[in-house]
Amino acid sequence: MIGNEPELSTAENYRRFGTYEVRGRSPLYGQLANSVADDPELLAFLADLPREKRQPNLLLAAVRYVAGVQPDYATFRAVVLDRRAEIADTMLARRTQTNEPARCATLLPALASLPQPLALLEVGASAGLCLLPDRYGYDYGTLRIGGQAGAPVLACRCLGPVPLPSRPVDVAWRAGIDVNPLDVTEPDDVRWLSCLVWPGEGDRAERLAAAIDVARRDPPRLVRGDLNERLAETAAGAPKDATLVVFHSAVLAYLSREKRAEFARAVTALDAVWLAQEDPGVLSGLPGFPDAPPAPQGPTPFLLTRDGQEALAYADGHGTWIHWLAPVPIPLTSRDGTTGYVAR
Repeated sequence: MIGNEPELSTAENYRRFGTYEVRGRSPLYGQLANSVADDPELLAFLADLPREKRQPNLLLAAVRYVAGVQPDYATFRAVVLDRRAEIADTMLARRTQTNEPARCATLLPALASLPQPLALLEVGASAGLCLLPDRYGYDYGTLRIGGQAGAPVLACRCLGPVPLPSRPVDVAWRAGIDVNPLDVTEPDDVRWLSCLVWPGEGDRAERLAAAIDVARRDPPRLVRGDLNERLAETAAGAPKDATLVVFHSAVLAYLSREKRAEFARAVTALDAVWLAQEDPGVLSGLPGFPDAPPAPQGPTPFLLTRDGQEALAYADGHGTWIHWLAPVPIPLTSRDGTTGYVAR
């Protein structure tokens, strides 16, 4: 269930994914997901799995992991039915841990508005690629920000005025929490990350590979465990002279309503800024979150909020565009006396 919406059947979930979520991104996955929705035998295969293991992303990635990208539904269906034990074992062992580094491009304006340096704590961190916003380059069309040598340049369109940073943010400390963290130095974990990329999305696979190379130089610290159970103790390790930022993208949908509320209480109890980049329906299920204004375009985007109270922006789930909702502020001054960002 998302927010207050009724729980979708497996067929409805696949049809929604194929019709809306991959629209304009991956025609092949749109065809495959919609075909699964109309296939009683594949729906029966999925029904034998726990409900949380029936997601379209997980099935599509598992088939790719076992047998590669299949060119059409007939071959895809044959792989699932002929190798059902392998596919099921992969789906039971793995999670949909998409780690899209381009999400940093939509987080950056919010991060840059805060007093620097930052202590970043990401929950649902996967391999920690979104913990490296200071290492990537950015291209917002009207402004380009350089990153480390060899780092990917994350292109992001601004739909209207956005408070863009004048330079990279200053990160003094970073850590992530994940129930099953992925290791960028382990080839099998890297292979799984690549299988979660949708075919047909331009340079997304190359961007992931470049971000992994950057992370391998100095991997972020990742803590294994439940985000509610490990949040306070992990946050306690952040330096006191840095602004602690707890953030996440596309994580709360995998928690029950009770666990989401528990997390909201835990994070608001910290001396921290809370940036949530999630489906608006997920956020609306939490007490105190602002009502989402109409989305600007296309499939349902993320809503970026601060401290559970302020809607900052709509953002593409893969970081390709941002539509700022909050007033574009004047430049702020960081703790070292320099300007942190400019309004554009």
